[in-house]
Amino acid sequence: MASLRFSSAFSLTRRRFLTAGIASAAGLALYSGEIARHVIEITRPEIRLPNLPQAFDGFHIAQLSDIHLVGFTEPFFLREAVDRINRLRPDAVFLTGDFVTHEMLPHQWSIPVAWKCAGILGDLECTQRYAVLGNHDVAVSASAVAEALAASKITVLRNSFVALERGPSRIWLAGVDDPLEGHPNIDLAIPEFIRNRAGEPIFFLCHAPDFADSLLKHPAGSAVQLMLSGHTHGGQVRLPFVGPLNLPYLGKKYVEGIFQLEGLQLYVNRGIGTVGVPFRLNCPPEITSMILRRG
Repeated sequence: MASLRFSSAFSLTRRRFLTAGIASAAGLALYSGEIARHVIEITRPEIRLPNLPQAFDGFHIAQLSDIHLVGFTEPFFLREAVDRINRLRPDAVFLTGDFVTHEMLPHQWSIPVAWKCAGILGDLECTQRYAVLGNHDVAVSASAVAEALAASKITVLRNSFVALERGPSRIWLAGVDDPLEGHPNIDLAIPEFIRNRAGEPIFFLCHAPDFADSLLKHPAGSAVQLMLSGHTHGGQVRLPFVGPLNLPYLGKKYVEGIFQLEGLQLYVNRGIGTVGVPFRLNCPPEITSMILRRG
């Protein structure tokens, strides 16, 4: 009889444990999928650059990355991000790739999504808007995504560069094609004549942050002072004591935040979108509000 009571109690305890576990998992999924995924964190790093012209001291950059529109990112959420950036009133907006999601939709459906994404980004009030493509963009159609962005007056840097000027002072902004799916060419993005010019630093946009190691091995690498990337989503789902559950190729070494790499400072933005699963945990969507300082 005692044995029967023990068996019944054990069965009841196990049932309660399983029920509590299922409820906890469901609650965590709801939180990470519907709440945490939609709470944007604005990070505010201050970057000091010894070669920064005095005219650019205080220059304000907003960085937005990894939108993945429609994959799991709703248009209303991108509009919220654009509104948040407009309220920051930056001097320039840098967009570091993955505007769409590869394999979520057939390519012929993803291309209109790229135009929708670009149309929303066209509401950015800052006139200096620059972008590089990510691996998902190239996999869908690099030319189509670039065309959509250009139609919204966003300059796409694919192995190319531009000068940002304030009076007689300038900084150079270079960007490469995506290292995973595209054909990055550092020599085209950073030609010799813009390297190591006194008082004219080079900033570098590249979707995949681990490409920083390749950049530093290149003769142009020593001329770059600041690199901005995305791609990793910061890990997207980060468990306590475990860290990120999954990181993409070329995004495993430099996961999020600031890294000092010899004379290069690398900043990795967590992005606002998700891939694989529509969850974020301990890894909120991010808009970077970066201030440049001389010295």
